[in-house]
Amino acid sequence: QTAVAGPATKDGERTALSPKSLQCILALAIVGCCIAMALPLGHLVAHISDLGHSTARAAEILSVALAGSRISRLTVLGPVANRYGGLVSIFTFSALQTAGLALLVFFDGLLALYLIAFLFGFGYGGIVPSYPMVVREYLPVHEGGRRTALIIFFGAIGMAIGGWLGGFVYDLVGSYTPAFLIGVAFNLGNLAVIGALIRLNRRAAN
Repeated sequence: QTAVAGPATKDGERTALSPKSLQCILALAIVGCCIAMALPLGHLVAHISDLGHSTARAAEILSVALAGSRISRLTVLGPVANRYGGLVSIFTFSALQTAGLALLVFFDGLLALYLIAFLFGFGYGGIVPSYPMVVREYLPVHEGGRRTALIIFFGAIGMAIGGWLGGFVYDLVGSYTPAFLIGVAFNLGNLAVIGALIRLNRRAAN
């Protein structure tokens, strides 16, 4: 893994940002992707039921999303992170999650919903585990536990906001579509932040 140029940490790794700055940016990024993650996870069954499908089919579709998450973590996350690093891993899986969430707005057929749920789950399954990888790559090793815990704490805040936001928007407009679009916007914000960090990494390395 190529480290970014910049001030050296206590453990010898080089980062373009101070440890505190990078941690704050990662905490901001994880809020965005976790809000988008929690919206369908908390409301997918209700959304699919509103589309006219049975609750049994809706529960199956949620299960497909969870299965996609497990498959991505067990088969793809490790090779992607090992080859390209934690930041690229976050960006890749977050982009898949964004695509899955956006597609939920436009399709209502059962087959399409099964496929979209798998895509969404495949994406979100690789996101959160990638953040500790970034901490390990770019932040001092002796501070890894504390900094990882703080970043994951902000992810939990994002999950709580996303679950609440879906219900709040639904109560206002009677549809989950606006809530999912808001989730897409938050996920795009996450991609913008992580993409900026990747560009900073590559520019500093050159």
